[in-house]
Amino acid sequence: MLVSSKLHLPRWLEVLLTEKFYNACIIHEEAKKNEKNIYCLDCCFSLCTHCLPPHRSHRLLQIRRYVYNDVIRLDDAVKLIDCAFVQSYTTNSAKVVFLNQRPQTRNFRGFGNFCCTCDRSLQDPYQFCSLSCKIDYLIKTKGSLAGFLFECKYLTLPEPGLDDGLMTPDSVLEPAGSTRTSSGSGGYGGIDCRTLVCTATTEFVRKKRSSTSTYRPPCRPACSPVSEISASLMNRRKGTPQRAPLY
Repeated sequence: MLVSSKLHLPRWLEVLLTEKFYNACIIHEEAKKNEKNIYCLDCCFSLCTHCLPPHRSHRLLQIRRYVYNDVIRLDDAVKLIDCAFVQSYTTNSAKVVFLNQRPQTRNFRGFGNFCCTCDRSLQDPYQFCSLSCKIDYLIKTKGSLAGFLFECKYLTLPEPGLDDGLMTPDSVLEPAGSTRTSSGSGGYGGIDCRTLVCTATTEFVRKKRSSTSTYRPPCRPACSPVSEISASLMNRRKGTPQRAPLY
């Protein structure tokens, strides 16, 4: 967040964008699962699950984390602020948005669509990579967040219960609208579809061979032209050598 932006933010939003979540709760430092991954909008500080009882009637927001970055569910975010043109992602069957600008890995800017604040590459038609970037842009261009913040009187934790909010490292955040569940997996949990075809063919051949008594018909590989070439080379047999007769 820009320093000048903080002067124009309500207290709950300023703390939300600057708070360090997932630190151990000092009050319950001996307890298990004491990470502070809940934010109370009425008290403006972070909580762990053991701190919840006195805040059950307050507006509570669960903070999730993916690769050391704080995200919140889009369904919760739209109750608090206008999220139009903020790129959302789908992970663990829920759409999420990043709270803050993420560290840049490269400074190169080529052609394409980029965040209006931090120049991070985005998909069309998004204009901001995080809520923080949109807020900075609005403060810079309009001078305030009037008309972009919503009055939310009720905000509770997800049902049926509070999860740990941690995204597993092998789950890949996909842009909203994508039907894939993992990068390059084609929706098969990281296994390429061609691998699935070859595996299924192999299992079928194994079962066929085990059920055949004497006759074993040749099996034609169905994976790829490269496999067919390899199989033909492996199945080549040398002819019987011709030798001159001895006299």
